Amino acid sequence: MMRKLLLLAGCWLLANAVHAAEAGKIIFVAGAAKVASNAAVLNAPVNEGEMLSTGADGYIYIKTIDDGLFILRPNTQARIASYHIDSVNPANTRIKLELISGVARSQSGQAVKLARQNFRFNTPVAAIGVRGTDFTVSTDNETSRVTVLSGGITMSGFANGCRPEGTGPCEGAMARELSAAQKGQLLQLQRGQAAPQLLQGNTTLAPDLVAPPRSDEPGKPASGTASAPTEPSLDLKKDQNLQQEKANQKAIAQQPSTTKPSVPDVVVTPPEVIISDPVVPVQPVVPPKEVSWGRYTAIADQPATSGLSKAGAERLGMTEDFVLFRSRTGSTLATPVQGSAAFALASGEAYIRNIDGTGKAAATLQNGVLAFDFGNSSFSTQFDLLTQNAETYKMASAGRVTSDGLFSSQTANIKTNNMSVTGALNDLTSASYIFQGTPDSKHVVNGVTNWKK
Repeated sequence: MMRKLLLLAGCWLLANAVHAAEAGKIIFVAGAAKVASNAAVLNAPVNEGEMLSTGADGYIYIKTIDDGLFILRPNTQARIASYHIDSVNPANTRIKLELISGVARSQSGQAVKLARQNFRFNTPVAAIGVRGTDFTVSTDNETSRVTVLSGGITMSGFANGCRPEGTGPCEGAMARELSAAQKGQLLQLQRGQAAPQLLQGNTTLAPDLVAPPRSDEPGKPASGTASAPTEPSLDLKKDQNLQQEKANQKAIAQQPSTTKPSVPDVVVTPPEVIISDPVVPVQPVVPPKEVSWGRYTAIADQPATSGLSKAGAERLGMTEDFVLFRSRTGSTLATPVQGSAAFALASGEAYIRNIDGTGKAAATLQNGVLAFDFGNSSFSTQFDLLTQNAETYKMASAGRVTSDGLFSSQTANIKTNNMSVTGALNDLTSASYIFQGTPDSKHVVNGVTNWKK
């Protein structure tokens, strides 16, 4: 029995050791700072799940394994809960950061940019997702605030299906977005609030004013007047070398001496080592492949808006009047492996004609719904089509969605379907599709729709 217990305990320890994979490495540390119960040390690894903490003068800069940044400023507690990267299939990547209290900055690495839908930054009251982003958060147990340096974020409270244990952004009706273009603004969420509030960032509660960055924080000049006891150089690697040299000199000076030197000590200053490469290179953000469409036919007095081909783009499909493209360059979308998303109709253009080809006229679209079930790799959509003769037709379709965001109608005959659809998701925030169908036995309709979350 004892042997079995020891074996089980060994297996448990091994499983936890395997699970606690290295998430990053400390590239700068100053003041009081700890990783778990140990003092934070330059170049030491940081593993998944380890508690990170800083004192009143403490800073930790962590370079993640995908070249991102996780920075803790003074009086902060945080952890890298998980940092699992699948470079072959980014849809399997899972990254979660947790800020328990204090101020922290997150700069997305390459894996996050390829799988933004699987990144989560939790505080005690909020879930934050990214669009390939650099942002700063301050929090206590009741209130969280976030500002954006580049890109954009979405912020939501833990309600209506959004849970701390979840992955990826929570994008329900109560979620709010903030981008770097909204200069001087921040999002604030207090415990019990239904949705975050948009505030002006010049409040003293803004993260960069609660705990100002050091002057050497990569890509972020100091915004406060307070400085560290010893002002660092602007070159992070050079600053680290100076810190190490000072530590060595201090250790030598503290060693006991048994003989008095007969000549004065001579301090030899080592030659300055200039390192031109930055510690954390700025990675270019690759925009997603762009989805676009056009009408390649002239209708009445309206000229065509597109040809059947487009430079730098692949044609996804075409109807009687419309064509849909997606650019060949850009990052490829990776849809979630589970969960769902719903979109509202933002705009559309459609034409209805008689079955014999006569009487083509514009039609109006309204009451649109586009929904995805990523776990089942499926979608469904419907809208009302209104003619100039005040006739209303219900149009509907369903089909499959692929891992790169393309979707189309199923070939199987579904009784509720009366149109075929070809479309594409764009960064999980918008979508477009072209359609063609027969609302009744006398008419044919085709058009294009654009959708937003």
